[in-house]
Amino acid sequence: MENLFILLQTSAEGESTWMSLLPLFLILIVFYFFFIRPQTKKNKEQKKFREALKKGDKVVTIGGLHGKITEVKETTVSLDLGNQIRVTVEKSAIIMDSSQIAQTR
Repeated sequence: MENLFILLQTSAEGESTWMSLLPLFLILIVFYFFFIRPQTKKNKEQKKFREALKKGDKVVTIGGLHGKITEVKETTVSLDLGNQIRVTVEKSAIIMDSSQIAQTR
């Protein structure tokens, strides 16, 4: 609380309150454009990718399993991992790998 009070005080040189808060605003702007905005954009791309999943797509799970989609349900998908192995995973566990990212751009 004391730090906030110190920030809001005007300096002895006659500097305004806004000028003393300018560095704080600049830091917030930098954080927004370099951290928050790119992460939000990435989340939107992931959501769009998961909504567009269809039977026959080759995907990778967050656990590193590579498979082919055999069935798509509301919140889950069935994957064929080969050798007659099928697993059901949540859509949120499927990620865009580097080859899929290259296709979207």
